[in-house]
Amino acid sequence: MSEPHPRRAAVTGIGVVAPNGTTTETFWKATKEGISVLDRVTRDGCEHLPLKVAGEIREFEPSAAVEERFLVQTDRFTHFALAAADLALDDARLARADIEQAPYSIGVVTAAGSGGGEFGQRELQQLWGKGSRYVGPYQSIAWFYAASTGQISIRRGFKGPCGVVAADEAGGLDALAHAARSVRRGTDVVVAGSTEAPLAPYSVVCQLGYQELSTADDPARAYRPFTSAACGFVPAEGGAVLVVEDEATALERGAQVRAHLAGHASTFTGASRWEQSREGLAQAIRGALDEACCAPEEIDVVFADALGVPDADRAEALAIADALGAHGRQVPVTAPKTGIGRGYCAAPVLDTAAAVLAMEQGVVPPTPNVFDICHDLDLVTGRARAAELRTALVLSRGLMGSNSALVLRRGTADAAQ
Repeated sequence: MSEPHPRRAAVTGIGVVAPNGTTTETFWKATKEGISVLDRVTRDGCEHLPLKVAGEIREFEPSAAVEERFLVQTDRFTHFALAAADLALDDARLARADIEQAPYSIGVVTAAGSGGGEFGQRELQQLWGKGSRYVGPYQSIAWFYAASTGQISIRRGFKGPCGVVAADEAGGLDALAHAARSVRRGTDVVVAGSTEAPLAPYSVVCQLGYQELSTADDPARAYRPFTSAACGFVPAEGGAVLVVEDEATALERGAQVRAHLAGHASTFTGASRWEQSREGLAQAIRGALDEACCAPEEIDVVFADALGVPDADRAEALAIADALGAHGRQVPVTAPKTGIGRGYCAAPVLDTAAAVLAMEQGVVPPTPNVFDICHDLDLVTGRARAAELRTALVLSRGLMGSNSALVLRRGTADAAQ
């Protein structure tokens, strides 16, 4: 009897709601062109706070994307998630009939760094200002880290394995890895990703405790990793959702296999211990390469974590060299998030979406606002660079000490062969 063919986790759909575009197409166009949309914070209640620059989504109307009955019980970060999930499912061509035929074969996993801060702040203000009778019943669920996972599954009728990664920034990659493992173990489809909404006043005040946060007031200079002018990162809202599917199932229904989630690994080195993150990130890269059966020289592009803190940038550059050897100083590296901000758990998922699109189009997007590199990296700046891209490496580190690496392989028209 022949061995069953191993299940491969494929990306078949991408949905993006980001500061530089509220569809995957507009996001990629701006990313490829290196357009920076970082600007002064304009959200109500934030004007007097030290955070001056962020990546805001200014062209998103929740009521146009989400039904009223879901809007009233969810926070802005879940509005983004519901909209991105719709885009990803449409892109994957997963029709309602496909879902109704096998609802238990479709799961959801998301990552969240802070949950529903805007909703929670509003309800707490009602509680202390007017009394408990003025607090709505959805306060108990809208702020919760798992809200997006739950609402996506309820709204779409998914009844397969669901989960949430409550973590720092690296949790975005961990959620994709969780989805890949679920697919390999037998789930046909997992809707996976992360969206964040960290720009409510309460949320911003919480972030002011991060020493890595940039409080510069010039949008062109506030977030410049890998340079001598690095002064921290600026936050962003939005994120991305991917449809991760068993390759054979996807091909059987005629879906396009856009990429494979080939390998992942994670480590932990402690909060703000950036020198130690060198070893931890390098070990995560090696682990992801091992799982993907990928040699270091096969990596064609690296999407960097790019924190924007001198010690952290140095550690990342050295970790890439440690893990990839001489190839680490030659491989193109990019950090398109410098044009939109660092969206916590959503940041590496947006990088993953950009990596898939970059491999499809054979182009490495540039790193906006960054010049005069002071590390031994081939950082792509200025304009996009044409390149044959078969394999991408996405990196992420969290402020609390997590390190994750994800290896992506390009999808091909002959994937069934």
